[in-house]
Amino acid sequence: MMRKLFLSILFAITAITIQSQTHEIGFFAGGSNYVGDIGRTNYVYPNELAGGLIYKYNLNPRIALRGTYTYIPVSANDLDAENLFRNNRRFKFKNNIHEFALGVEVNFFDYNISNYKTTFTPYILAEVATFNYASPSEVIGNTIRLKNKFSYSLPVGIGIKGRLDDHLAIAFESAVRFTLVDDIDFTTNKVNVYDFGGNGNDWYVFTGVSIVYSFGRPPCFKGLAE
Repeated sequence: MMRKLFLSILFAITAITIQSQTHEIGFFAGGSNYVGDIGRTNYVYPNELAGGLIYKYNLNPRIALRGTYTYIPVSANDLDAENLFRNNRRFKFKNNIHEFALGVEVNFFDYNISNYKTTFTPYILAEVATFNYASPSEVIGNTIRLKNKFSYSLPVGIGIKGRLDDHLAIAFESAVRFTLVDDIDFTTNKVNVYDFGGNGNDWYVFTGVSIVYSFGRPPCFKGLAE
C-alpha cells in the first residue's frame, strides 16, 4: 500500500510538473558600463551598446531558471571623470567581454502571461557567470601583448517584466557583475605603464530590455485561475 501511495504521489507530481512547463527564449539589448580604476565612478552609466540571448524555464509562478549569453563591451576614459586626479592622469581603455551565465529569477508576484491576472511583476535575479576578456600579459618592444583570459563573476540585479501578447513578454532589467579580477581595464603589475594600483576588483553592468517568446505546453499552475 505504501509503495502504491508513493508511486501515485510521484506520478501526480510528475504530471503537474510536465503540465506546467513553460519555456521562454529571446534576445536582449541595451547598454553596458564599467566600474573600476579608470574614468567615471557611476555605478549605472551605460556608454557602450551590449546585447545577447536568453533562455528561461519557469519552475512555477514565482521562480524561473535562466541561462544567458551576453556580449558586453566596456570602456572608460579619465577625461570623463569628475575626480581631478583621474582627470589629470588621462588613462583610457576598451575591452570586450563575452559572458555565459546561469541563474534564477525570483518574482515578487505570481507570473503567467496566459492568465490576465498575473501578467506583470518586478523580479530580482542572481547568477553565476564565466566570462572571457583581453588581459595584458607582457611588453614586447613598444607593443603591449594581450591574451584571452577567463574568469568568474556574480551577476545580481533587478527588473520588471510583463505580457505583450499570448506568447510574447518584455522585461527591463539592470544587473551588476561582481568579478574576481582587477585587470579588465588593463591595470596590472605585469605592465609597468599600467601598474598604478587599484581600489578593488573591476565590476561591469548591463542595463537594457529583453523580448522573449513562450512555447511548449501551456502553463497550468494550480491556483492561478482561482
